[in-house]
Amino acid sequence: MAILVLGGAGYIGSHMVKRLIEQNEDVVVIDNLVTGHQQAISKQARFYQGDVRDREFLDQVFTKENIDTVIHFAAFSVVPESMKDPLKYFDNNTGGMINLLEAMHAHHVNRIVFSSTAATYGNPKNDTIKETDPQNPINPYGESKLMMEKIMHWADVAYGIKFVALRYFNVAGAAADGTIGEDHNPETHLIPIVLQVASGKRDELQIFGDDYKTPDGTNIRDYVHVTDLADAHILAMKYLQTGNDSDAFNLGSSTGFSVKQILEAARVATGKEIPAKIAARRGGDPDTLVAKSDKARKVLHWQPQYDDIHEIIKTAWNWTQKHPNGFEDQK
Repeated sequence: MAILVLGGAGYIGSHMVKRLIEQNEDVVVIDNLVTGHQQAISKQARFYQGDVRDREFLDQVFTKENIDTVIHFAAFSVVPESMKDPLKYFDNNTGGMINLLEAMHAHHVNRIVFSSTAATYGNPKNDTIKETDPQNPINPYGESKLMMEKIMHWADVAYGIKFVALRYFNVAGAAADGTIGEDHNPETHLIPIVLQVASGKRDELQIFGDDYKTPDGTNIRDYVHVTDLADAHILAMKYLQTGNDSDAFNLGSSTGFSVKQILEAARVATGKEIPAKIAARRGGDPDTLVAKSDKARKVLHWQPQYDDIHEIIKTAWNWTQKHPNGFEDQK
């Protein structure tokens, strides 16, 4: 039986594939390569290039491969872009989920681990977010992911497709061996942007707003290492494979860091000066997002290995130094 990783050429998906291969799983990857990199996919996985919205393509893959569980990363995830082009997000993310579940149902595949997001909570009322807190997204990206969670719920009720939704916070870092890492074009995530400044690819870091309701005025986020995240998906997969019911879990370090704190940590981790300036706020950005992930630790027995932000940044810096041009260096 094989594990299907949707979006397996992307940042998180490729680390997922790497960890599954290391655990001797049989892995199938689907990716349309719009944002992913084929060079990031382990050579031991079977790769199919195609789109989650293409039902005929999905049917062909499900017919050819003996799929046991689906792990779903195939979604657009840039908040500012979702504010400018919401229909793109509902088409790809939400529409893609409907198409996928229809294909899973037709081919009797009844387990899915879903990459959800803290963005489903919107602007939380509490300092740390629990799974039972209200989900009120403030951007189309978060709304699309919340709709995907709800669609999976009703597919479970109607067809018995069991799911785990993993709502995670800011993902960072790279594989410890430096073989794969984060490479987006354009880059929108804070830590790789900071490291682009450190490596001389950008002149300075733009800090989008310093008037948020936080101690230093900049956004606070919870950071989790990409390998720890991949391990949580494996635990969620095994949770479903042993017959447990559908559920949702937060994944995070339970510690918040502001943009200015990340900047200072990166200066320490890289030994670089990293110039920065304040810029205007971006739309759709909550003040603070910090996970309460006790449930994942208790129920899934998740034990993150990276709990120091400096160590997380060091793994990303190692990747950046080994691959200054990202996956272009591996063509």
